[in-house]
Amino acid sequence: MASRSFRARAIAGAAISIAGLALVVAALSSSHGFFSRKGAPASDEKALIGEARGGTVRVELGSAVGDIKLTEASSPGRPIVVLDPGHGGRDPGAKGASGSTNEKDLTLLFARELRDELAERGRVRVAMTRDDDRYLTLDQRAELARRLGASVYLSLHIDSAPNPLARGATVYSLSDVASDAEAARLAMKENSDDGLTSEPDGSVRGILSDLALREQMNSSASLAERLVRKSAGRYQLRPEPHRFADFRVLRHAEVPAVLFEAGYISNVDDEAMLLQPEKRAQIVLALAQAIEADVASRIVR
Repeated sequence: MASRSFRARAIAGAAISIAGLALVVAALSSSHGFFSRKGAPASDEKALIGEARGGTVRVELGSAVGDIKLTEASSPGRPIVVLDPGHGGRDPGAKGASGSTNEKDLTLLFARELRDELAERGRVRVAMTRDDDRYLTLDQRAELARRLGASVYLSLHIDSAPNPLARGATVYSLSDVASDAEAARLAMKENSDDGLTSEPDGSVRGILSDLALREQMNSSASLAERLVRKSAGRYQLRPEPHRFADFRVLRHAEVPAVLFEAGYISNVDDEAMLLQPEKRAQIVLALAQAIEADVASRIVR
C-alpha cells in the first residue's frame, strides 16, 4: 500500500507529453549515426519461430567499449532489451555470506541466463553491457541503452546488508524522492561506488524535457509493478518489494528502466538459493515474462 500511495503522489500533477517523448525516442533509436551492425542476415526474411540470430553492434562512446553482441529475435526489428550485470572488473560488488561468492559473478550469470531465455522465446532482441569480467562506469552502461535505442533497461544486482537475516528480492524504479531511507542509502551507495560515476552530464536534461522524464519514471514504475506481479509466489520478495530512489544509471538510461536486486548475498539461505540453477531459472522466467509484457504493452499503444 505504501508503494502504491507513493507512486500515486509521484504521478499526480505530472502531465505527459507523448509527442515530445516520441521525438526523443525517435532521435535516440535511429540506427543512422549511432551504431553499425556486423553479422546481420543478408536478407530481411523472418526467422523461424523461436530461432535466435546473433549479430554484433559497435557503439561509439566517450571511451571505447568495443563490440556489443546483439541477440536477434524471431522476426527482424523487434525492440531491444539491454541487460546490465552490475559491477565487474576491479569492482567485485558485495561479498557472499560464505566468503566465496562475489556479486559481480552472480549478476553476470543471471544476465547470461536471462539473455538465453529471452533469445529462446524470440520476442525481443537482447544486448548486454558486459559479457565478461570488465569494469564499466555507470554513465557508460546508461549510454549503451540510449545509443541502442533500448525499449527496456534492466540493471541486475544482488543486495547485501549488515543484518544477516535480511533476505528477498527488491525492484527499484526511478524517482526524484526515495520511497524510504533504505532506498535512499542504496541509491547513494550505487551512485558513488569506487569511481563508478563520472562528471555530471548536463546533456541529459537537454535531451529529455521534464515532462518526458516524468513519463520515463511512470513507465519504469509500470515495468517494476509487472515484475513484482510475475514474481509473486515464485520466489521470496521483500515486504513492499517495489521501491523508488534516484539511481543515476536509471535516470541516464532515458528509457523504461529498473534496478533488480535478486536477493541478499549476505544471507546464507539467499546465497545458497542464488547458486542453484533451478532456483535462478524461476527468477529468470519471471523477469523474461515481465519484460515481454511491458514491451508488448507499449507496442500496441
